[in-house]
Amino acid sequence: MIRKFRPDPTLSDREFYLRSFTWGLPVNLGGGIIALGMLLTGHRPERFGKCLNFPVGKGWGGGSLGVFLFTCRDASLRLKEHEHGHSIQNCYYGPLMPFLVNIPSSARYWYRRAVQKVFPKKKMPPYDSIWFEAEATRLGREYFQRHRL
Repeated sequence: MIRKFRPDPTLSDREFYLRSFTWGLPVNLGGGIIALGMLLTGHRPERFGKCLNFPVGKGWGGGSLGVFLFTCRDASLRLKEHEHGHSIQNCYYGPLMPFLVNIPSSARYWYRRAVQKVFPKKKMPPYDSIWFEAEATRLGREYFQRHRL
């Protein structure tokens, strides 16, 4: 019997950070470099779940590189949970994360933004209509449902 692979958001803190900084190290290195630049330019992170979130700008959405989240200052809770879900994906996909999630997600975001700018009335499929975005939303939502007081 073939079992479907399904990442689980119930990683302990120890397992999350161990996987993030071993298997998921390539993405975390990129996030760490950007985070260092943010710190040097006066941006202060806030803790969000198991991650550090750098709020910057307004109205643009967010991105995740390992344990480092970068979101707009007016980001919704749902958006931040979604980005946290990408950090959990990094624990499972490790060095494949850029090719399976980060690059396709970024390309899709910019494509959708360009299409909406040129054709504002065009109906786009839901953001979570592709597996890696739906999975990030599920992982983030399940993690925070388990960890809210």
